[in-house]
Amino acid sequence: MRQDCKFFESRTYPNGETVRKCDLDLAPEAPWRCPSDCRSFQRRMADVNWSHGTLVTPPTPAEPAGLGEDSSIAELLDAAEDIVNEAAPSVMADLDAQQRNRRSGWRRFIPFGRRGT
Repeated sequence: MRQDCKFFESRTYPNGETVRKCDLDLAPEAPWRCPSDCRSFQRRMADVNWSHGTLVTPPTPAEPAGLGEDSSIAELLDAAEDIVNEAAPSVMADLDAQQRNRRSGWRRFIPFGRRGT
């Protein structure tokens, strides 16, 4: 991927996993390649008074055989993304319900009129 693109993002998690992606989701073969004719490519620029560290990302994983020739790789990555996107609203609803239950549960244990004393 083009690490000098404004929309390239790389994040390494404590367990060592690294995510390399396009913030605009325009790289169907991420983390290996951006489209060669990407219409949204913009070189990273530094503004006055900004201090930028060096971009240190782990090496890109080895490309699977047939990358760029076989559309099934991009289709598989799109299908995986769809699964995550379909599950997200349900997971968020479950988390919201848990938080509501926690907040309402504490109110039952504080006698009325004794709050703040």
